Amino acid sequence: MPNKGQLLIAEMALTGDFSFSRSVIFLTENNSEGTVGFILNKKTDLQLSDLLPDIQNDFPIYNGGPVDKDHLYYIHKLPDLLPGSVPIAEGVYWSGNFESLYAALKKGEIPSDKIKFFLGYSGWVPYQLESEIDENSWIVSEKQFDIFNEKDSSIWQKEIKKLGGDYLIWANSPENPSYN
Repeated sequence: MPNKGQLLIAEMALTGDFSFSRSVIFLTENNSEGTVGFILNKKTDLQLSDLLPDIQNDFPIYNGGPVDKDHLYYIHKLPDLLPGSVPIAEGVYWSGNFESLYAALKKGEIPSDKIKFFLGYSGWVPYQLESEIDENSWIVSEKQFDIFNEKDSSIWQKEIKKLGGDYLIWANSPENPSYN
C-alpha cells in the first residue's frame, strides 16, 4: 500500500488517458477511506491572479487531477504561517488556514518556491489505487526531489529514467506513440 509523501508515476499503460498520461502524483493521503494526491507536472494556463484578482504574484496553477476541479488546493513548506497545515512528508504540508494564506499572499509574504496551487485533485476509493498498481498502471516511488523547484515538464521523464532497464526506452518516446 503506498503511503502519503510517496509518488505515483504513470506507467505507459496510461498513455491516452487524458488525466493521467505521463503524470507524477504526490500522495497526500492514503488510508482506509481512500487516497488523495496531486499531479505535479501538469500546469494549466491559469495563474493565481486569474482566480484571486487582488493577488499580485502570478503563481502558476496546476491540474491536480480530475476530481473537484472547482476548488483550489495547495501544498507548501509554510506550516508556521498557515495554521492547521497537515504534515505529508519531511518539510511538506497540505492545506492550512486559507484566510492566513490569503492575507500573506496579499502582503507578498509567500515565495513561489514554498507553495504549489492546484485545481482539483486525484482521488481513489478504498483499494482502487492498489488494484491499479497491481494492473501495472502506476509505479510507487519515494520523492527524491524538491517538488516546488523541479522543472515540471521533465518530472515524469526523469522519474522513468531512474527506474532504468526496460523503462529507459519509454523515457524518450513521444507522448503519443503514433507520432513515432
